[in-house]
Amino acid sequence: MSSSTSSAPDLTAASRTAADLPHLWLPYTQMQTAPFPVEAVRTSCSRITLADGRELVDGVAAWWTACHGYSHPHIHEALIRQAERMPHVMFGGMVHEPAIRLAARLAAMLPGDLERVFFTDSGSVAMEVAIKMAVQYHINLGTTGRTKILSFRGGYHGDTLGMMSICDPEEGMHSLFAGVLPNQVLADLPVDADSLARLEALLAERGDSIAAMVTEPLVQGAGGMLFHDPEVLQRLRELCDRHGILLILDEIFTGFGRTGTMFACEQAGIVPDIVALSKALTGGTMALAATVARRHVFEAFLSDSAGHALMHGPTFMANPLACAVANASLDLFESEPRLEQIAAISAQLTRELEPCRTLPGMKDVRVLGAIGVVELESLENPDALRRAFVERGVWIRPFRNIVYLTPAFTITPEELTRLTAAIIDVLREGT
Repeated sequence: MSSSTSSAPDLTAASRTAADLPHLWLPYTQMQTAPFPVEAVRTSCSRITLADGRELVDGVAAWWTACHGYSHPHIHEALIRQAERMPHVMFGGMVHEPAIRLAARLAAMLPGDLERVFFTDSGSVAMEVAIKMAVQYHINLGTTGRTKILSFRGGYHGDTLGMMSICDPEEGMHSLFAGVLPNQVLADLPVDADSLARLEALLAERGDSIAAMVTEPLVQGAGGMLFHDPEVLQRLRELCDRHGILLILDEIFTGFGRTGTMFACEQAGIVPDIVALSKALTGGTMALAATVARRHVFEAFLSDSAGHALMHGPTFMANPLACAVANASLDLFESEPRLEQIAAISAQLTRELEPCRTLPGMKDVRVLGAIGVVELESLENPDALRRAFVERGVWIRPFRNIVYLTPAFTITPEELTRLTAAIIDVLREGT
């Protein structure tokens, strides 16, 4: 009998796996062995209510997106108003007020002359557009041979085909596709004199073939929550200027306050040529992303020739619903004390995660802004940890050898303590 007509699986069976879930295919999951997922039915502030009535404190804010907490009334009201007026219209040959206003606000918030906003619907696609912009920028200027993208070990920029080619190949997630991916340029971040010298030597040899240099500023997220100093970004900016390379910053994770400033690049005092934004852009409510370019990048596409235009246009580009809730999210950054809340979260994470340093198997504990990281020497069974955390009433999703917290900026101190205490308790028990 086909699954469409068979009875639903026994949700109480302890032996069930993700493969018993009818029809769905879950992300980053070996469906045959992964435990059956919990089912969410309601969200509010920093809480997730499950179908069985349990309530979890969310420690990762829906993959770092729900920065204002779930179901913020201001965002909810903006969504309803826009849905009643115009949920969607094509962005080819048409524009609309929510997109016009959002683009202007982003340009005003970002440093320097980052002022031209190209909307997409996911972070990976925003980064795809960024590298297309960079390569075509050089083509439009009449420069030949600059077709490569330089990225860094530990980096992660998405799961689409182009982005897989600039992720760290040793990270493992995309290694199966090595034979089909474009061959790009990989280097170590210049965190010290030796790595800087190696990067300078690489650029001296191959710089004239490189269109753009790509990195996540201050934190390489999915690569292991790896931190680096603002001075690293300053070195990258100087090297790009010296070699005529565009600097692309992937602020999909780090943007909108997560590292303690509205954008991570502010801490280095630099302006990238192109920046990609997503995640918290809509406060975790709708899918939306933006690729924002500086004036000189945009002007390279201005011509009487149609061939100089940027040929990209997602069907749901600049979706009015998403733009409306993004504008509401920016309202909250302006009207509520988000950066102060982030500073308080940072201090509390630093204080309350410190006891993890004394636990067996610990490699490092580090905090930046509203990011708290507990790095283990190894982590054999992340699924077991997730189940243990759910049993303690928290939603924390370890990966690789990392247990991390990226809570909503509106989380209460008591909820944050519940998260940090759960980490200490579970790791101490050696689950």
